[in-house]
Amino acid sequence: MSTAIQKVATLEAPQAIGPYSQAIVYGDLVLTSGQIPLTPAGEVVEGGMEAQTHQVLTNLIAVLKEAGTSLDRVLKATVFLKDMNQFAEMNQVFESYFGDHKPARSTIEVARLPKDVLVEIELIAAK
Repeated sequence: MSTAIQKVATLEAPQAIGPYSQAIVYGDLVLTSGQIPLTPAGEVVEGGMEAQTHQVLTNLIAVLKEAGTSLDRVLKATVFLKDMNQFAEMNQVFESYFGDHKPARSTIEVARLPKDVLVEIELIAAK
């Protein structure tokens, strides 16, 4: 028996800026596309790593909600940073959203992110 692939789309997070979905549901898994610090209207949030990380996580919460899950069901997070020197700032905001729930996580410094933002995060969650 094959499991259907369902696309996730919400107006509570920025629309995809390329040929991809905000998330995909496959069975009991939700795989989000990387979210960058755009408002739902598509504007880049200014204000540094803290403000941008808050917006990314707000977007991810909206996408997860639309998919029928939440941050407390996240299994794995992948974080892309423009500058690893800002890890502590990102990590403090990340921890404030996840609390005692500690999903597996990778954090990678990259040369450049879409729209020259400071952070991008993608998640894998259980439904």
